[in-house]
Amino acid sequence: MTPDEQSVLDRIDEELLVRVTCQLLQATGQNPPGEEAATVAVLAAAGRELGLDVVTSPVEPGRDNVSITLAGGNGPGLLILGHTDVVPVGDGWTTDPYGGVVQDGRIYGRGASDMKGGLAAALVALAALRGAGLSGPVELAAVVDEEETGKGIRAYVDKARGVGGSGFLGCVTAEPTDLQTIIAARGDSYLRVAVHGRACHAGNPDDGANAIYGAAAVVAEIERLHTELAADPHPLLGPATWSVGQINGGTGGSIVPADCVIVADRRLLPGESPAAALDGLRSRVAALRLEDRGLSVELEMPMEMPAFETAADAELVRVIEAARVEAGGPDLPLAGWTAACDGGYVARDLGVPVVVLGPGSVTTQAHRGDESVPIAELVTAARAYTLTALRLLG
Repeated sequence: MTPDEQSVLDRIDEELLVRVTCQLLQATGQNPPGEEAATVAVLAAAGRELGLDVVTSPVEPGRDNVSITLAGGNGPGLLILGHTDVVPVGDGWTTDPYGGVVQDGRIYGRGASDMKGGLAAALVALAALRGAGLSGPVELAAVVDEEETGKGIRAYVDKARGVGGSGFLGCVTAEPTDLQTIIAARGDSYLRVAVHGRACHAGNPDDGANAIYGAAAVVAEIERLHTELAADPHPLLGPATWSVGQINGGTGGSIVPADCVIVADRRLLPGESPAAALDGLRSRVAALRLEDRGLSVELEMPMEMPAFETAADAELVRVIEAARVEAGGPDLPLAGWTAACDGGYVARDLGVPVVVLGPGSVTTQAHRGDESVPIAELVTAARAYTLTALRLLG
């Protein structure tokens, strides 16, 4: 690390980092139903107070994406990507989920790891980089709806394509990775299968067409598909997967059900098309010939999030991995992530190389009671983002 780099890192303000994280956690809201406005307001206000350029872009009424940018030269920049929504609070809390409580070197609250801590670390990194003479801008893009259907990131990439592209050398997604550099992530899609039959009195069930029986055949076929996918794993991500998460049908025990709905999760590998996954299931369901039983089937994909993979020898990977280690990150190898994130859209739709690196843990903290993030990891993440920007845009 050069003396000039160290002087920039010395400007990282731990007190500011803790304060912004706590303020973000104290901003109430959850998704569903999509209550990001308070978090966006806190983040935007903090960016303006730090003298950064803040732009909000409406996605839906009351749901704005926010971009906070540190201007640089006219060259391509660095994108740090995050999301402002958090999952519902749920059960299992012994602290206030919106308290932003600091205790024993950790900050507690819904979204501490996933991913308000990462947003705060990125913002403090931008503040430390002021006056560093970068060749291009550094943008923190915080989008809505990552936890549900990806409306925010889709609006962001559509806007970027509308002005001729991204202009970024790389994208760092600040999701919680235990400060491990992630170079590949599975994508995700939700598939909804609606089976329609004909109701009748259960005393004469053959007078109707039982939609639950048809749905059971579809569930069995999905399980077979899952088993088949296990034979072809990705070296970093393992196999693509199927999982049936919801099934709902019928109105009472004495009525042959006319309708049944299945919701399934399909995890995608890099290069897999969500549309192809939908077509594959449609083909297998068609082979069941449920129409011969008086049933009809509708399939749709209400959510899809693409997978991505960045080469281990890519410039972005080499720079951020070295920066992470020198910033004080743990001794961990490059890895893949079985979770999905908005970075897949940036890779697929904007052609920008992507890595995931952030404070906190998706496996032990995210989406559970007493969610927290270590302050030491917030500082290390801010240092890693700062050093990455200095070296990519120096």
